[in-house]
Amino acid sequence: MDSNSDTAAVMATSTTAAVELRGLTKHFGSVQANAGVNLRVEPGTIHGVIGENGAGKSTAMKMLYGIFPPDAGEILVNGKPCAWNSPADAIAAGIGMVHQHFMLAGPYSALDNILLGAEPLRWGMIVDRKKARAELQALASRYGLAVNWDEPIETLPVGVQQRIEILKLLYRDAQILILDEPTAVLTPQETNDLFRNLKKLRDEGKTILLITHKLREVMSFTDRVTVFRAGKVTGEVPTAQTNPQELANLMVGRKVVLNIDVPPARLREEQAIEVTDLCLAGTVAGSRHKLTEISFSVKRGEIVGIAGVEGNGQTELLQAILHPRDPRCRTSGTVKFLGEDVTSYETLRIRDLGVAVIPEDRQQEGLLLERPVSENFLLGLQRSPAFSHAGFLNSTNLQKAAAQAVEEYDVRPRDLTLPAGKLSGGNQQKLIVAREFQRKPRVLIAAQPTRGVDVGAIEFIHNRIVRARDEGAGVLLVSFELDDILTLSDRVLVMYEGRIVAEFSRSEVSERELGLKMAGS
Repeated sequence: MDSNSDTAAVMATSTTAAVELRGLTKHFGSVQANAGVNLRVEPGTIHGVIGENGAGKSTAMKMLYGIFPPDAGEILVNGKPCAWNSPADAIAAGIGMVHQHFMLAGPYSALDNILLGAEPLRWGMIVDRKKARAELQALASRYGLAVNWDEPIETLPVGVQQRIEILKLLYRDAQILILDEPTAVLTPQETNDLFRNLKKLRDEGKTILLITHKLREVMSFTDRVTVFRAGKVTGEVPTAQTNPQELANLMVGRKVVLNIDVPPARLREEQAIEVTDLCLAGTVAGSRHKLTEISFSVKRGEIVGIAGVEGNGQTELLQAILHPRDPRCRTSGTVKFLGEDVTSYETLRIRDLGVAVIPEDRQQEGLLLERPVSENFLLGLQRSPAFSHAGFLNSTNLQKAAAQAVEEYDVRPRDLTLPAGKLSGGNQQKLIVAREFQRKPRVLIAAQPTRGVDVGAIEFIHNRIVRARDEGAGVLLVSFELDDILTLSDRVLVMYEGRIVAEFSRSEVSERELGLKMAGS
């Protein structure tokens, strides 16, 4: 921990808390999300809030931000009791929140998104965009948050979108910032930039609550950390007095293996995936790079990881091999799954070969958010003999299998009727993983499989991917998390500007060299 944060932590002990939660309790129907939560956050500090998916940490922060009213308990801000009717009340009191899934209007510009609801007016009726632009440019320059103000949000990389969310809070003069899994969609470089700015904000006196599952970030960037489990606070400690293993054990309630041992691969002769001279003109929505002469193979019984900074063609590659009939993904070259040329296949026909997919974007590509957990578990499996006969759904088998999967994969809460959109991000991810492994895949394409999940779930998902490999599946792993790539991959391919620029075997890959290749060196 740096000296500034040490000083801040020592000085804060004699001050009034910036935030204090006393006995905060919240129910959603029969589900208790929080039970008597007590939490104290000192001013001018970065305070980590960690816990398993569904542990209640985001719910507690959403009560602080005015999204949910507490059923019982008290919220104090700068020593004064507060009761919010909406987030507008919290914003007026100097509290801002950046959600895990950004709250931005895609078709509109960065400037319009920031001003929405806080428009400066001339003569009480005309939006003073020139004044707003000047103020925002000053903020952006001060904190190194470069943004193209006139670019539509939907065309901007996620790292820039997050800068816009933070600028929204700074523009509204928020003194207490809540960030929910802020690095879940960021590259390592963007993560370092983010925390450099957060430290600057802290040193200027702002208070930051950081909800995260990444223990490396907690240890590197926070002053103090509170641990949630099953809706309650199970521990609070100065960061300098703890370690990742202790925090992981507190989160999960058992000893967690932070780095699993992966035995050597037992390769089969059969090729699971063969991609030859694949080229794409860059027409996929949001594409920034063409694919150029991509060729690689994955054998059954092997995990091949694709590493790279986001935006270097990974999304386009996945779209091209899974949706070859989509006009936006038209390519030259060939793609084979299990020896069968699928270049002209519909996606459903590809999936029927025994291909399971954990998609990059769970909400857009993996779930029907308004439909219940049981129906989301069925997606893609509705024609399986286990769940249908003569065109009729076997509801008994579905409910039994879904209940078993929810239990086995620890999806919380255990409510099959709950809309998938009501699950936390990590529990949405676990639901998708449970569904895809139900297929007993011969080919597994896993894109960002641990995005937004806690340490216990990461351990579980890693073990499942390795088990699928050992049972004979060929696994293509695409991840911006170097821990995923370095832990699981038998071979690593590096993508840079739409090309594969390097290949490493497990025995020769190192984080340093991998990082250099990812940067184009």
